[in-house]
Amino acid sequence: MAVVGVLALQGDFAAHVRVLAELGAQPRVVREPADLEGLDALVIPGGESTTMTLGIEREGLAEPLRNLVRAGTPTLGTCAGLIMLDREHLGVLDISARRNAFGRQVASFEEELELPLGAAGSEPTRVRAVFIRAPWVEEHGEEVEVLASVGERPVAVRRGDVLAVAFHPEISGEDGLHRWLLERVAARAEHAPPATREAA
Repeated sequence: MAVVGVLALQGDFAAHVRVLAELGAQPRVVREPADLEGLDALVIPGGESTTMTLGIEREGLAEPLRNLVRAGTPTLGTCAGLIMLDREHLGVLDISARRNAFGRQVASFEEELELPLGAAGSEPTRVRAVFIRAPWVEEHGEEVEVLASVGERPVAVRRGDVLAVAFHPEISGEDGLHRWLLERVAARAEHAPPATREAA
């Protein structure tokens, strides 16, 4: 059973916990560095990025979170989570995010998106994306793959096992992105050296 940490300083973390539990994972709320020990994956949820940043600094989570993601831990950032992963915040994803890019809460909207998350030639993951005071990716490095856009604005990007989206999949009951996260955990376990698999 994959142990998936959900940053729980602020925001809609409970919905992510519920989705992960329904998929058979073992969710763990993360509020301090000790909660990161032994995680197989990480979710950074939506919320208010300034409040989240202050909480991360207050709890001494910034460097432990950076180390966890940089070590290759499968990570999903949603809405404010995308912002937290960018160059100006945790600095683990080579993107620049623009906050509240689509407007205020009254400008919230939904969009049907197809994300190519599987192997080449496989069916894309279809999601009903809920955008609430959503960011977009203003600029990204060459190693960052744009998976989906609204108009010309990237709203889903990936580099390796780090996936960042500008919307809230947990609100619409979507579990495709959480399934992708658990699949990445399984793939890493399958390719781990035998000694590492036995220890796990």
